[in-house]
Amino acid sequence: MKPLSLAVATALLAMAASLPLQAQSAAPDAAMEQRITAHSVVNAGNPARIQKVLAKAKKGEKVTVAVIGGSITAGASATKPELRYADRIATWFKTRFPKAQIELVNAGIGATGSNYGALRAERDLLGHHPDLVVVEYAVNDPNFKEFAITLEGLLRQILKRPQQPGVVLMFMMNNAGGNAQEWHSKVGEHYGIPMLSYRDALWPEISDHHLALNDVFADQVHPNDRGHGYVASFVTSYLESVLKSRAKARIAPLPAPLFTDLYEHPHLYYGKNIQPTANQGWRYDSAGDFWAATTPGSVLEADVEGKEVSVLAFRIKGPMGRARVQVDSAPAVTLEGWFDQTWGGYTFTEPVAKDLPAGKHHIKIEVLAEKAAGSTGTEFRVFGIGSAG
Repeated sequence: MKPLSLAVATALLAMAASLPLQAQSAAPDAAMEQRITAHSVVNAGNPARIQKVLAKAKKGEKVTVAVIGGSITAGASATKPELRYADRIATWFKTRFPKAQIELVNAGIGATGSNYGALRAERDLLGHHPDLVVVEYAVNDPNFKEFAITLEGLLRQILKRPQQPGVVLMFMMNNAGGNAQEWHSKVGEHYGIPMLSYRDALWPEISDHHLALNDVFADQVHPNDRGHGYVASFVTSYLESVLKSRAKARIAPLPAPLFTDLYEHPHLYYGKNIQPTANQGWRYDSAGDFWAATTPGSVLEADVEGKEVSVLAFRIKGPMGRARVQVDSAPAVTLEGWFDQTWGGYTFTEPVAKDLPAGKHHIKIEVLAEKAAGSTGTEFRVFGIGSAG
């Protein structure tokens, strides 16, 4: 499948605009629910790691269920914490295996992609020693190879853990049916990972007017309570199918990378862990754990190691400005700290240098005088510096 062209993307958006917001059909019947569940499975993958998780649960042992992704995974638009898809999966484990000790780790962070996920995996996910990980980045990641590379790095970090965690890839969608499933599924296939798709399950029903957009969406991206329920049911239905199967699978060795192992070896210098080699005009905010400067010409410098360097900065509709970032003698990159949306702010991860030789590199971040037309200030905030390789 080729990446969506502008014309196709425009057509999808137009199609979404034509779809009913209010349901045009009766309550879902059993046949539709069966179709939805059946279509949710993109690839059952190698179930060996999942079998290992379920075996632990059957024995009444401790099982750590973890999720990592964006705001959907964090639980956005669920009306109660227990209605988030992650909590529902944990509840299924507790109900199905009442003697087991089930721990839930939710490593979802809104408005972030697999690039940041790969950088923070050790801190937010792997340090909890998960037995099962649901990975959800198909909406936040653009449908490009660049993000298949960062997803691959995240998956390799998980798969090589000594406890051999089970992994499930979940492909969500926006309300135009768009996602990064094309590129993400290439990675999932390479590693034999079970892949489930909210899009494949629900978009045909929406297109055929068996479901309306607001039956499963709370807004343009986030599922409502019913949508969160579908996500959880796709995972638990897959787990049930593994439980019913009598075929015993074997865990395969970790294969060579499909694209690269670059993001299998990340470094994250976050907040207080950034050790400036030079500082003119920047201050460290201990409450927010970030560095900030408001005066144009303020310079923050540091040394990092890796073959690719990214900056984690903050963007919000406020008195925010721009910063010029340069690594060694590579071309400088300008980062924007302002945007015109009103739903809040977020931390973005932006590559600022690629294809670097292995070893130490020098990064310089300078606040610029120029700013977006809608901004009333020039503040810039840096939450971290990430490197890979």
